[in-house]
Amino acid sequence: MSQIHEQRRLRFTEAMEGRAAALIVSHPEMIRNNDVLHEYRQDSDLYYLTGFQEPESALLLLPQNQEQRFVMFVRPRDPEKEVWTGIRTGVDGAKTVHGADAAYTIAELPEVLPKLLDGADSLYMNIGQDRDRDAVALEMLNRTRRGTRSGIPGPSRLVDAATILHEMRLRKDAAEIANLEKAAAITALAHGEAMAAVRPGLFEYEIQAVLEYNFRRGGCHRWGYASIVGSGPNATVLHYESNDRRMEDGELLLIDAAGELGYQSADITRTFPVSGRFTPPQRKLYEVVLDAEKKAIERCRPGVRFQEVHETALRAIVEGMIACGLVKGDPDTVIREETYKRYFMHKTSHWLGMDVHDVGRYMRDGESRLLEPGMVLTVEPGIYVSAADTEAPAEYLGIGIRIEDDVLITDIGNRVLTSGVPKEVAEVEALCGSRPLEPFRLA
Repeated sequence: MSQIHEQRRLRFTEAMEGRAAALIVSHPEMIRNNDVLHEYRQDSDLYYLTGFQEPESALLLLPQNQEQRFVMFVRPRDPEKEVWTGIRTGVDGAKTVHGADAAYTIAELPEVLPKLLDGADSLYMNIGQDRDRDAVALEMLNRTRRGTRSGIPGPSRLVDAATILHEMRLRKDAAEIANLEKAAAITALAHGEAMAAVRPGLFEYEIQAVLEYNFRRGGCHRWGYASIVGSGPNATVLHYESNDRRMEDGELLLIDAAGELGYQSADITRTFPVSGRFTPPQRKLYEVVLDAEKKAIERCRPGVRFQEVHETALRAIVEGMIACGLVKGDPDTVIREETYKRYFMHKTSHWLGMDVHDVGRYMRDGESRLLEPGMVLTVEPGIYVSAADTEAPAEYLGIGIRIEDDVLITDIGNRVLTSGVPKEVAEVEALCGSRPLEPFRLA
């Protein structure tokens, strides 16, 4: 991966304007409770440019410096601490393993940075995501200004590195696509195992365990996001995460969960019957959502505007809602007056990649941007009818349905990366409950 990261750094620095430098700082570690930390995940931008995964680190790029173009700041080796938390890369490893021209300890950053920024007029940084990190950015800028008064000229302009980096990340390279494909394949297999294991009487967390076991067993390093496993009325809660309800006969189970591999996350949602067969009302709404998803995926091709994918799914959803009696009126009026939002309240798509809601602009020059080869987006229409709704026909109350796939834009159209998990009614019903879990009992 070192050559790939080197190419990315070169593209990034070539896009910077003037005599610029770039400083990308890692996310801080976060305390979970007492002396226990949350699992650490490197800042996506820093990893994208270096492949470095340790906390308390920073990347400095100096395109005009002939001797130190690529500089890293890292934790020093510490044999005593490494007994507890594992081997650190250290200063020497930053050079020998990651190819840095120069490396310093992270503690040296305040002292060394003003000297290295000598002559730079702009400093690109990853700002606007974390207050603590933004405070570091402002302090660095203040230090360089104080250095200017001491005869060491430094940058007077702070620029958000996202203006370049996030547009780069929006178009996936071959290595990213390969990791996305593998993450999607593992996630699809896990969803299939969850369908096969489902039956009335299980708890949502038991199906969550099936999913996450298969994510990890398949080689995913972590989950792309907190797993959503919502049965019955919980399927109507978009970001439900408690996953502790007992599933009953005749209900639907909505799963939105995915693994992350090589810092690339899949994103799959499937909805299926706990007892193995859709009821007529469930099937009616499910087929509306499935039809909308298929039509939206068909629009995922080069030259189509991002917003058109949503508009295609929306019209199909609205027409289906009208046919099912969920909303009244003609499609144009329902869309214009947004009465559909009672049951379909989110957009159809988002970018996908290193972050499950990945970076990159959705608008260019005031218009929805055109899809291009290398972009990856989700397609995820849904219908959610709360059990407490006072306007919907009684037969639909408590039904929540979402179907989501990950779509890579190619030169000639698209490729669905998540096609390995069933979504057709007959296929779903055939798989559900086909390999039920044995009850879990303590001795």
